[in-house]
Order: sequence, then structure tokens, then C-alpha cells
Amino acid sequence: VVAAIKEETFLDLAAHTKTIEWMGIGQLGKLINFFKREGVTHALMAGQVKHTQIFSGAIPDFRMVKLLASLLTKNTNSLIGAVTKEFASEGITVIDSTTFLTPLLASKGVLTLKTPNEKDLADINYGIEVANEIARLDLGQTIVVCDRAVVAVEAMEGTDATILRAGTLSNGRPLTVVKVAKPNQDMRFDVPVVGLPTIESMLKAGATCLSITAHKTLLFDRQEMLALANKSNISITGT
Repeated sequence: VVAAIKEETFLDLAAHTKTIEWMGIGQLGKLINFFKREGVTHALMAGQVKHTQIFSGAIPDFRMVKLLASLLTKNTNSLIGAVTKEFASEGITVIDSTTFLTPLLASKGVLTLKTPNEKDLADINYGIEVANEIARLDLGQTIVVCDRAVVAVEAMEGTDATILRAGTLSNGRPLTVVKVAKPNQDMRFDVPVVGLPTIESMLKAGATCLSITAHKTLLFDRQEMLALANKSNISITGT
């Protein structure tokens, strides 16, 4: 049983599901009613709903309006956390989003042929310290560093846009990208993800080093991603 968000879900998903219901980004009541009608007791969140959708023209239903009005802040944790509580109030348990994706989680250590050099390691260590604070505040998960100076910080725009923005600011100097899980990462939602587009963005920006949180970051298109990184002399490290 699949509940598909119209603004974010690929249309061809319908061909791979037995039962699918399409709904708008703010139709929380419709979503819960669909799950209850289908006898759903456990749900798993897959894919991404961009945080910028809160500024879209989507019209929330009454249940979502009530939920939004109850929030003091509208960052990722508060928004999705509140939705999971709504599910729980109806007897629907949201489970770990990596339940069926464990093989895709990054392992600890260097994942590429290239190993980070001393400068890279200094930027990684500094970057992790700063990125952990940004993640703790639930602002974003990614920062871009050059010579132990922060070049760009992720907010709503996403990792790739942050990397590309850093490339416009660094005057051609090599960059290090640091993406972290939150200090108390809830694995039910907003789990860090990197993939082939991440490396493609790094190439455009002149970034040569990527650090990710081991065991809490998903690697999509793993073989293609690592092949491009190796071909492009980019290092990837799980920390």
C-alpha cells in the first residue's frame, strides 16, 4: 500500500504497487483515512519532501492546518515529528526508514581509491564540528569547507545547491563537503542521503573530498557514485 505525494513522487511508481493513493502535500487527513481504510498499522517514509514545500501553493486540509497551528517552529524535526505523532494517535507506527536499505548505509573508513590528505582531514575535522552544530539546530546537514573556513551552509535549498553555491565563492580552490546525521538522528525520517548527483555537483563546484556519517547515511547509486568519484580523484570517507 503506497500513499504518494503528488508534488514529489515519480508517476511510474504506480506500475510497481498493488494499491496507490495520490494526494497533495498538505492532505494529512486524507492520508490517515487512506491508511485506516487499508488496515495499515505500520508505515515507512521513503523519498524526500523538500522543506521548501511549506512555501508552495499547496492548500492544507483541516487536520494539517490544526497540526501546523500547534507548532512553535516549522523545521524538519518538528514538522515530520508532529506527523508521526498524528499517525501514532491513530494506531499507525512509523518505522525506521532504512529498514529495507541496510546494505546502502555507508560503512566507516575510506570508500574510494583516493585517501584524504592532511589538509582534507583538517577540513573534515573542522567541518564535522561545525556541521554537528548546524544539524543540532535542525537547519541543515551539509557544510562546505575550504582551508578550515566555512564557505557554504545548507538550509532549505538542499545539499546539491549548497555545494554548487560554494563553487561560486571559492575562486577555484578545492573544497571539502561534510554531510552529517543529526546528533540524535531519528532514523524514521530525514536520514542523510548522498548519491551520483552529489558527486556531479562536487565536480561542478571543484570539491575534491566528501565526508559522511558512517552507518547513518544512505548511498544511492553506490556503484556509479563510487566509480565517478574514483575517476574524478574525489575521496569519500565515512566517519
